[in-house]
Amino acid sequence: MISDATVVITGGAGFIGSSLAARLAPHNRVVLYDNMHRDAVAGTGLLDHPNVTLVRGDVLDAAALAPVVREADVVVHMASIAGVDTVMRNPILTMRVALLGTVNALEAAFDGQRCSRFVDFSTSEVFGRFAYKVTEGDATSLGAVGEARWTYAVSKLATEHLALSYHKQHDLPTVSIRPFNIYGPNQVGEGAVHHFITRALRGDTLFIHGDGSQIRSWCYIDDIIDGVVSAIEREDAIGHAFNIGNPRSTLTIYNLARQIAQLVGSKSALEFQPMDRADVDLRIPNIDKAARLLDYRPRVDLAEGLTRTIAWYRDHM
Repeated sequence: MISDATVVITGGAGFIGSSLAARLAPHNRVVLYDNMHRDAVAGTGLLDHPNVTLVRGDVLDAAALAPVVREADVVVHMASIAGVDTVMRNPILTMRVALLGTVNALEAAFDGQRCSRFVDFSTSEVFGRFAYKVTEGDATSLGAVGEARWTYAVSKLATEHLALSYHKQHDLPTVSIRPFNIYGPNQVGEGAVHHFITRALRGDTLFIHGDGSQIRSWCYIDDIIDGVVSAIEREDAIGHAFNIGNPRSTLTIYNLARQIAQLVGSKSALEFQPMDRADVDLRIPNIDKAARLLDYRPRVDLAEGLTRTIAWYRDHM
């Protein structure tokens, strides 16, 4: 396990960022750089940890970001506009945060001359509407120009090219992570698992966009943190992009809603709503590359992960 390092996590107060910070904090100095738009860290006790520091700031503010990142041994760049609905309402901001924010972070890491690993967070959205056991080398699909649904995917694919270019041209040790549908305790904001669990616990109707036949692979938070830590530690990871997900935990959105209602013990009704935007019909990763280079193997199956997540929401709602 990485130790005695200064790790800067942009977007570090979010769901995945705060979970990574909790894993690293016992043996490292962790700086969370975040504008606190989505706050998953409040109430966790993480900010009371002596090795954790919160810096409020925006990645678009290069002057504020640079001195923080220059002091980092490891940078994990997660800051972005998240959630399909939020992205569609703010396509320009989505692209500005991804493109300019990532340039600001990369420039500061390169300028600091001490960064031993820069982990860029991309997205499985880069594979478009149909992605069956896709590998990192498969062609990406970005959808129609002008369709707001794909602005996030376009901007994130660009950040992967940026990160890889800084590695090739400046020898900055960069890695890109493509997460596939992460869920778990402490998740905030949009997302099917969050929506279904919180409403099922209240006995409210579970709303399903479209006919519910969309297929997803769901990855528990602990498993993606394992993958990110390996990407930080392993030299073989440098210069690569990795799918991080759990192809064994694959099912339709309709069956996800049913399974959550059953695990909660809820009598919530399921209601289908018209799909008013482009959507992903199929998304299942191939994780062979991560298994080979990162020794990544997801350990938490869907039933166990949902049970843990439901228990957390019962305690915190």
